[in-house]
Amino acid sequence: MMIDSRLKAIYDDNTEPDPEEQEMVAQFAASLGPEGIDALLDGTCTLIYMYMKWLRTMCEEHDKDVIEYVVPTHVATMRMMPKTFSPEVIPTMTGLIIAAGTGLSPNLWRAQYGPWTDAEMTPLEATAVLLAERINRIADDTDFATRLITDALSRSDQNRR
Repeated sequence: MMIDSRLKAIYDDNTEPDPEEQEMVAQFAASLGPEGIDALLDGTCTLIYMYMKWLRTMCEEHDKDVIEYVVPTHVATMRMMPKTFSPEVIPTMTGLIIAAGTGLSPNLWRAQYGPWTDAEMTPLEATAVLLAERINRIADDTDFATRLITDALSRSDQNRR
């Protein structure tokens, strides 16, 4: 939901953050507690993994390397957003997408470096948003990345039955 909300703000050319939305997100995060925050972090890493898996599949269909295709432009974008990505978090976010792009779990990759820091929260969310936006541009559909996830969740629910 949070990623979809961020994407809609991008596509609506809304350059000002919506104070009501920011308050709602802050209240939601505060209501989660430590276990809920961990689940939210795991979910964000799972989204990044799923987005990179889709990108890897698309790259392989065109004989391209997903790392070569995604990482340079992602790093360049992070550098252009210094309020969101401080220089010290860029290597972490880059490592995260490389891990996901090579089929490794971002959650397990990150676990070897200890718990997430407060400084990494916004960059982690922004990384997921940037990957989703890239997928939407490739698909020429502003809702494609969201549908990709909702379809996967629907299939997962059907497989459990």
